[in-house]
Amino acid sequence: MPTERQHRREIVSFGRALHERGYVAAMDGNLSVRVGENRILATPTAMCKGMMRPPDLVTVDMQGRRLAGRRDVSSEIAMHLLIYRLRPDIRGIVHAHPPTATGFAAAGMPLNQPLVCEVVIGLGSIPLAKYGTPGTPELTEALEPLVPQYDAILMSNHGVVAYGSDLHHAYMKMETVEHFAQIALVTHLLGQQEPLGSQELEKLLLARSKYQGSTSSAPLPLAFDLEPGNHRNRIAAADRAPIEEGKTRRAMSRHR
Repeated sequence: MPTERQHRREIVSFGRALHERGYVAAMDGNLSVRVGENRILATPTAMCKGMMRPPDLVTVDMQGRRLAGRRDVSSEIAMHLLIYRLRPDIRGIVHAHPPTATGFAAAGMPLNQPLVCEVVIGLGSIPLAKYGTPGTPELTEALEPLVPQYDAILMSNHGVVAYGSDLHHAYMKMETVEHFAQIALVTHLLGQQEPLGSQELEKLLLARSKYQGSTSSAPLPLAFDLEPGNHRNRIAAADRAPIEEGKTRRAMSRHR
C-alpha cells in the first residue's frame, strides 16, 4: 500500500496534469484519495491545481470534518464522500471541467452512444446527472442514483467526475471521457454517426471481463435499431430523453 506521503505526491502530480491539459482553470476542480477507513486526503478549496504542494492537502473524515491540514476543505467534498460511501471499491476521485465533455454537459447531452469500442469496454456509458448547485445537497442528490453503476458522470452545466480503484485509474477515466467527447463532437460536426449494434455490444460485454484495468459494472449503451431501412444513428428513446429534456428547458427559458 502506498504511504500517505506517496498519495500526497500523486495528488499534486495529477492536479498539475489536469491544469496543464486545460481540464481545469484558475481554482477549479478537486481530487481525493481514500487513505483509511475513515480518512480522505483531498485538495483544499481556493487553490490552483497546477500550483499545489504536498503540504497544501487536507485530511477529512467521512463526515467532511478536517482532521489535518492548514487550508480549508473544499465545499464539494460531499460529492467525494458520497462516492466513497456508495462504492467501497473506489479509492481515488477526480473532478474537473474538461472543455469538450463539459460542453456536452452544458448542452444537456449525455455521452451514451456506442461509437468507440474502447470507451464501451472501459466505461460502458457516460450518463448526464441533472443540475445541482455545487457545494449543496442538490449536487449529491443528483449524483446518487448514478454512482453505483457508472464510473464517470457528466454533471449538467458543471463538469465531470470520474473515479476508480486508485487515483491513477480515476485520472485515466477522466482523459477517456474528454477524448470520447472530442470524437463525439466530430461526428456531430460531420452530421453522421455509425454506432455499434447489438451484436457488437454483446461481444464487447464478453471482452470487458478480459480487458486489463476495466472493473466497471456500468451497463452498456442501449442497442441501436439495425433493421433494414433504418439509419444506424437513430438513438433509442430512453437515450434521447435527457437530450429532449435539455432542449425543453432551454426553450422555456427563452420564452420567460
